[in-house]
Amino acid sequence: MGGFFGVVSKEDCVTDLFFGTDYHSHLGTMRGGMAVFSGKGFQRSIHDISNSQFRSKFDNEFKRFEGQAGIGVISDNEDQPLIISSHLGVYAIATVGIVTNLQPLVKELYATHAAQFSEMSRGGINPTELIATLINSQATLAEGVRYAQQKIEGSCSLLILTLSGKLYAARDRFGRTPMVLAQKEGAVAVALESCCFPNLGYTITRELGPGEMVLCTPDGVETVLPAGEQMAICSFLWIYFGYPPSTYEGRNVEMARYRCGGALARRNPVEADSVGGVPDSGVAHALGYAVEAGIRYSRPFVKYTPTWPRSFMPPDPKARELIAQMKLIPVPGLIQGKRLVFCDDSIVRGTQLIEQVKRLYDDGAKEIHMRIACPPLLYQCRFLNFSRAKNELDLATRRFIREIEGDNADIATYRDPDGSPYQEMVGRIRQRLGLSSLAYQRIDDLVEAIGLPRDKLCTYCWTGEDVAKPNGCTHGCSRCPSPCAAKSVMPAQ
Repeated sequence: MGGFFGVVSKEDCVTDLFFGTDYHSHLGTMRGGMAVFSGKGFQRSIHDISNSQFRSKFDNEFKRFEGQAGIGVISDNEDQPLIISSHLGVYAIATVGIVTNLQPLVKELYATHAAQFSEMSRGGINPTELIATLINSQATLAEGVRYAQQKIEGSCSLLILTLSGKLYAARDRFGRTPMVLAQKEGAVAVALESCCFPNLGYTITRELGPGEMVLCTPDGVETVLPAGEQMAICSFLWIYFGYPPSTYEGRNVEMARYRCGGALARRNPVEADSVGGVPDSGVAHALGYAVEAGIRYSRPFVKYTPTWPRSFMPPDPKARELIAQMKLIPVPGLIQGKRLVFCDDSIVRGTQLIEQVKRLYDDGAKEIHMRIACPPLLYQCRFLNFSRAKNELDLATRRFIREIEGDNADIATYRDPDGSPYQEMVGRIRQRLGLSSLAYQRIDDLVEAIGLPRDKLCTYCWTGEDVAKPNGCTHGCSRCPSPCAAKSVMPAQ
């Protein structure tokens, strides 16, 4: 998904920048970068962090940086930050989000002879450079940011650091990702994850609204573009992406996961000897389940945290499965002869879970009951870099729906947890995984656990509905109220 940190200060800001960026390492595994402004211009460094941590790559290098303003970014894909020179001046830019209509925008810019691209990323155009090109097509930075966000399908939150040391921050037009402002004496910072601030001595002041753009100086924050009223913040932040101590829109991640687990226990009780969470994001869900159900909490699987990244990130399926196997170490004494409940954040492909269940049975588990903290994933995310999946058939649910109905299934009928299509789909997944029972979170319980109004949340990956659309949008459904190109049946293999 990616994350970033920006800071302006009356004193040298490099230490804050280094550690503030590092606190976003859980959001990306491919690239890390920093750009710092001093009176002499920009210092910039970008490193591959796919096989090492951000901190180890920059630990010695950042000590050579100096300046009073800087931006840092953890990226899943492209090199960032970029240094851009245009009629708007020289600036460094970092972005978080996804441009799903990148190729049409590139063709449009080529047709007007208004662009050329030099920053290639994984064999394609760097999305951050594309965003900068859209910004540069307008008369001012503010107009450019607004224009870019209107043109982009997907999402785009960004930081811009100018050659004069000014720091601009803009949140995605629908607020799909959070952006949090914080201050301490003589400094202002902005970040995606609020958990980065306390240990750096910052006090959180407020969050940017959807589409809001601000200018940050050491003395305060000035609004450049006002916030919009329509919000669709990603619900999956609370389920999986977000770091436990972080808070978005006033709702803490750890507490939301705890409530999710409690809701699962009330809806789906089962007799068991212990409750465990698939590390790490499943742990808080499991704790909530255990307390609500009155069943002891244990750790039959322990994650080896020092080296293994999140297993869904590598593009190669064999690499993902290897990492999933290697990072979890069983504790046989907590498994043999036990009736186990496991809580996990989600089931995406299901391939890793099959192996985990098999290992538990091999170690003597008597029963394995799985409780999933979100509803079944029916639609591939179009707004964030959630998964490396190339199409929706990579989702476990879609594969089983295809087994049931073929290529012309009405996906909407599988969203109702009380309906027979939903029950058959879940039953087949349970059987294929070898589970004693399987239950998913209901969408209404999930919304209640987060604590925000449903019309402020993006639930697209479960419901196919995008609340940012005027009439709603349900993809893959015969009852879609607003026709679009995505309203197609499942592709044939």
